[in-house]
Amino acid sequence: MPLPPPPAERTRVHQRRVTLDGYQRVEGLWDIEAAMLDIKDHDYPLSAGVLKAGEAVHAMRDRVTIDRKMNVLDAAFSTDSVPYIGSCDRIPPDYARIVGLNLLHGFLRAVKEMFAGTRGCTHLSELLLFLPTAALQTLASEVLDNEHGAQQPYPLDRCHALATHAEPVRRYYPRWFRPRVAEKDSSATAFPGSSLKPSKEGA
Repeated sequence: MPLPPPPAERTRVHQRRVTLDGYQRVEGLWDIEAAMLDIKDHDYPLSAGVLKAGEAVHAMRDRVTIDRKMNVLDAAFSTDSVPYIGSCDRIPPDYARIVGLNLLHGFLRAVKEMFAGTRGCTHLSELLLFLPTAALQTLASEVLDNEHGAQQPYPLDRCHALATHAEPVRRYYPRWFRPRVAEKDSSATAFPGSSLKPSKEGA
């Protein structure tokens, strides 16, 4: 279903393009590449100078090399266009710290902790957050996602459509289907000292 038409006339002033590409390498590894491009539709004054309409404010790329288990074996970063030359473009080498992480297990949390605030670049960090799902799509034909596998398929219980009590799981993943358990009375009050299980964080 398309978006409804906008309720008023408007003029675009900014465009961000994010692209993600997955590649299989001949030796059996995979490369996941992410790129971000920010442009303005008008001359954009910065303290460092004026960017003309259509010139890139940010043009950044990253590439991670992963194995079948989603371990990050290598990483490369580039900042082709940045607003503060000599400062923005000094941070990419710091991002090599993600080598050794696993895209599916604690990756998002680790990125946020490693590069929070002035320890990183907002935009390079944003690009990294796209990598886990892009990697899953890249390896989708290589990894079993049905009930022939020994473990619960990764996508289950990670979105509302694939909750293990949902109809798509009952239909397409019957081995992993779990009927919904009746919810407890929501009016019950949690008193100090009560045992509350924290929710699981995603990748």
